[in-house]
Amino acid sequence: MKTIGIGLLGFGTVGAGVVEGLQRQDATLAARLGLGFALRRIADLDLERDRGVAVDRSLLTRDAAAVVNDPAVDVVVELIGGCGAAQQLILQALALGKPVVTANKALLAAHGAEIFQAAEARQTPVYFEASVGGGIPIIKALREGLVANNIRSIYGILNGTCNYILTRMEQEQAPFDAALRAAQAAGYAEAEPSLDIDGHDTAHKAVILAALAYGCPVPLSAASVEGIRGLAMEDLGNALEMGYRIKLLGIVKLGPAGVGVRVQPTLVPRAHLLAAVSGVFNAIQVDGDLAGQTLYYGRGAGRTATASAVLSDLADVARDLAAGQRRMAPVHAAAGRTLQLQPADDIAVRCYLRLTLLDKPGMLARVAQVLGKHGISIASVMQKEARAGQHVPVVIVTHQAAEHQFRSALALIDRMEIIGAPTVRLRIEDFE
Repeated sequence: MKTIGIGLLGFGTVGAGVVEGLQRQDATLAARLGLGFALRRIADLDLERDRGVAVDRSLLTRDAAAVVNDPAVDVVVELIGGCGAAQQLILQALALGKPVVTANKALLAAHGAEIFQAAEARQTPVYFEASVGGGIPIIKALREGLVANNIRSIYGILNGTCNYILTRMEQEQAPFDAALRAAQAAGYAEAEPSLDIDGHDTAHKAVILAALAYGCPVPLSAASVEGIRGLAMEDLGNALEMGYRIKLLGIVKLGPAGVGVRVQPTLVPRAHLLAAVSGVFNAIQVDGDLAGQTLYYGRGAGRTATASAVLSDLADVARDLAAGQRRMAPVHAAAGRTLQLQPADDIAVRCYLRLTLLDKPGMLARVAQVLGKHGISIASVMQKEARAGQHVPVVIVTHQAAEHQFRSALALIDRMEIIGAPTVRLRIEDFE
């Protein structure tokens, strides 16, 4: 039986999961693929920490370049992360004609165009199922299952940490800081959680999905990004009362003015399937012109879920190597083709606005006048409290207007003497 030699770069949580998966599923993979896998080398800076899996210590090294260059290594699995050494090692592997499997979303979002160009030049594939959605096969769905579709939109809950925090806030009435601490204690959030809670991790994944959906590089700078840091319990409660749940969504949407990419805490109708996704789970809704709406749901991160996606890519590489061929379905379309991207300021949205407004006659009318002058129409108003002469929360739900209209209007409103605190603005998606 033919054996495929694997060089593993990075022996952290996911790397250990890949090793464990190879050991546990060895017979299954051999039966399904007609060939075997062999771990030839493993590179990591820390060679002492117990990963919970047994490996021959002679395979371990701190020299990642030596793993890539080893003639016994047929395919390189990059699980280091980041955009420094990982990028150079991937390019080195491609230059040697060795297929690459990676879970590195940050690298692909920032430098995917260069990497895929190098892969095409060498006719050597890069597989990256594990970069988005953990164990959810969303990359294969877009590249293969929906390849005949023109993609109209993608809506994704793409970060399990944020979804866990929002679920905890809603179900246990826990303030944001307490929910974040619980996520850290459970191992779902890093000690320094900015990448997750400020929306950047979701943005990396949204950009990758956009590039796949439309066959063109999408710069990370094209994504408008807001996270959930400091989200107030009051707003989650108001959303529930109005028939919505708040989810951090990565949104890719095709409109007349081009493709818009954004990451935002969003009010999602409670009847919609995405609103029911709780805890650390991810879900992605894709709308294609032929297939219509399809939904992909599962664990978005973790040792075994992400390892499952890596092993899936290894199986594809192994089939190609066993057949003596290299499938090179291009990630991006023909060189020179560009994608029309809609400026974030021009994207039309409906909004939830929570103002801290002086409770006196005529104050709401003054706010409405400013909104009206900026082309923003009010759909409904909710005020629960009455404290004459004091500031009270007032919730305004609007009709659609452009982002720049909201930005200009709120800049004026928040400077008014009748406003007691900066206005909270959240977007609303009705999925019509």
